Amino acid sequence: MNHRIQALRNAVLAGDHKICRSPFPRGKEAAFRDPALPYSMRTAIRFAKICDLERPVVAKDSRIVLQRTVIDVPEVCSDEEMTALRASYFLHERGNVSNICPDYAGVIASGLDAVLISIDGKSGQLYDALRLEIAALYRLCDRYSAEAERMGNTAVAERLSRLPRKGAKSFADALQLFRILHFSIWAEGEYHVIVGRLDQYLYPYLAADLASGVLTEEDALELLEEFFISFNLDSDLYPGMQQGDDGQSIVLGGCTADGEDAYNLLSQLCMTACGNLCLADPKINLRVSQNTPEERYVEATKLTAKGLGFPQYSNDDVVIPGLIALGYDPVDARNYTVAACWEFIIPGKGMEIPNIAALFFPSAVNRALHTSLADTPDFDSFLDAVKSEITAEAKRLTETVKNLFILPAPFLSMLEGDCLQTGRDVSLGNVYNHYGIHGVGLSTAVDSLAAIRQFVFKKQTVSPADLIAAIDADYAGYTDLYTTLRYADCKMGNGIKEVDGLAVTLLKTFANGLNGIRNERGGIFRAGTGSAMFYLHSDESFATPDGKCAAEPYGTNYSPGLYVRNKGPLSVIRSFTTPDLTKTINGGPLTMEFHADSFLTEQGIRSVALLVKVFVEKGGHQLQLNAVDVEVLKDAQLHPENYRSLIVRVWGWSAYFVELSREYQDHVIRRQEFAV
Repeated sequence: MNHRIQALRNAVLAGDHKICRSPFPRGKEAAFRDPALPYSMRTAIRFAKICDLERPVVAKDSRIVLQRTVIDVPEVCSDEEMTALRASYFLHERGNVSNICPDYAGVIASGLDAVLISIDGKSGQLYDALRLEIAALYRLCDRYSAEAERMGNTAVAERLSRLPRKGAKSFADALQLFRILHFSIWAEGEYHVIVGRLDQYLYPYLAADLASGVLTEEDALELLEEFFISFNLDSDLYPGMQQGDDGQSIVLGGCTADGEDAYNLLSQLCMTACGNLCLADPKINLRVSQNTPEERYVEATKLTAKGLGFPQYSNDDVVIPGLIALGYDPVDARNYTVAACWEFIIPGKGMEIPNIAALFFPSAVNRALHTSLADTPDFDSFLDAVKSEITAEAKRLTETVKNLFILPAPFLSMLEGDCLQTGRDVSLGNVYNHYGIHGVGLSTAVDSLAAIRQFVFKKQTVSPADLIAAIDADYAGYTDLYTTLRYADCKMGNGIKEVDGLAVTLLKTFANGLNGIRNERGGIFRAGTGSAMFYLHSDESFATPDGKCAAEPYGTNYSPGLYVRNKGPLSVIRSFTTPDLTKTINGGPLTMEFHADSFLTEQGIRSVALLVKVFVEKGGHQLQLNAVDVEVLKDAQLHPENYRSLIVRVWGWSAYFVELSREYQDHVIRRQEFAV
């Protein structure tokens, strides 16, 4: 990393870019809140006003420009309108398109003039809105070009005199045009907008520049580092549940449409750039398989050692067959990317909502505990009661997500499927319109069932009545029983075949409960192993038969309970690769924390890399690792001013530790810390 890039990085960490910001002027929202206007035109008018209010920011030595300066932008609907919409429709989260991966490649190649030509003479809300938005974006880019000229930055001035009207001619052009498109989608109102397989759709530009001598690899890396820094100029304006949950994820590697290894020089440069910068954005997801060479795992583990919480791994050997089994075209399945966190989606063809609901496995156990345990003659009968609860809950959830309303997204529609040809906004659907349902608290449910089998039915040392009373009392007055259940060895993560078999049963029941059900858009429901925020934010937290108290959170995603004394990382991997995860392919990674000291030596790094390789070869679908030091994290809570750049993995995303709320910080600290 040279001095220029180092200075840009330091400026971002210091927040220098924020001095250029100003709030959206109050009163101007009236223009796009006119109830007589269709929502698509409201969206376009707001976008145009944002573009016209933006202040061009160009430094003399900038090579990639465009950043948000207008903040606190009002919604296109008033609070009263949103209340009325929610009374009549099902709105997912904010009611905007989210967790989507556009197909950037076409417009990067052709430019927006080609889009205008393709819709010339066509009428309809999408086309009218898109013309208004493109015109506004042209005005903004022209002002940026003029500002660059004024600053003496002739390279940026020339580039923006062509872009975004024309397509990219070089790697630098392609990076800049992506920045313009990505900026525009966020400014339009969509969120958790994914970068996707950048190493695939931008590689031809890099290869051409290297072949012609326009760039050296060193030049390309510097461009890429500045490009990656640009993701951090606006990231605080795109928060989800917490700062850092912005969905700016890149997927590297994997396979081509023909099934060949797709990892290339740009993939490697992206890994190097992230390792050099050590910033929270963009998040890296690495697609791997049984054919992935060991040295690639080693290089990826060196990135983990930086404490970034990524790369996150996705296993092509599980994901691709799983998607094909759900009806995805094989070519599309091989082109999969991930949503904001880890859910599997298809670039440019998906209007999927991969986080539309969540099923709580512990709740199914809890209901069966109170209604069936006292009357069941054996454990298998009780397990059947739990399975019935899961099946019923899965079907109930599918009934709660009908009559969906999503606000139009004209600019984004331009980058999605055949929207331009049909004039149909992407919010109304695409090639794939599937809904994903998270599966929360799996390990807690498994551990609870294992405890019931062990102590109620096998040993018969705990009566159903006493267990139910202890649960209802949150273990108050039941100290001995609490200790027995909490510290029993029959837990998922210890590699015990009969315990892990319970996970197989629960996941299979979940998937079967959704099988054959279609949503109102013709899509299916996908079962998953993720938890998202529900491991902390949920009304469905109570004392459980594994010794978890009501106030204690679940483990994140597809991971052991927080209080399990596992035998080591290999036993955890053995447990969590036992189920056939092609059946629950909505996504949700095994999350593991390793002490930072594990990465101090080359041997330590290689040992962790080999663990990842074993996970993949044993059939794990997703994995994310954290390099942590609990004592450092605790000190950061006491002295946050000393740890501004400390990054941790939260669930499907990484964030600066000191920017997280205390409950998220505490959860990271309480997770089990492994060593190698």
